[in-house]
Amino acid sequence: MAQVCLHAGANDFGSIMIEENVVSAAGAAFRFTADGIQQAIRDAGYTPQLRNQQYEFRDVPRNILQQELNRESMIVD
Repeated sequence: MAQVCLHAGANDFGSIMIEENVVSAAGAAFRFTADGIQQAIRDAGYTPQLRNQQYEFRDVPRNILQQELNRESMIVD
């Protein structure tokens, strides 16, 4: 759904990350990793870009740790 929203004019996935935190805290088993969000943006035909709190573009930090997703249980470790 977020990919469709990008084509309708949305310009970020920020609320997706917030929503993931809320639903995972409520016990949902599936989590969207940072890599997964970036790939979904690419799959929608766009280039992911990290921004700071002032909405200025910034580089993705080198050696950033990604959450590990257990593909069988779909739970982030």
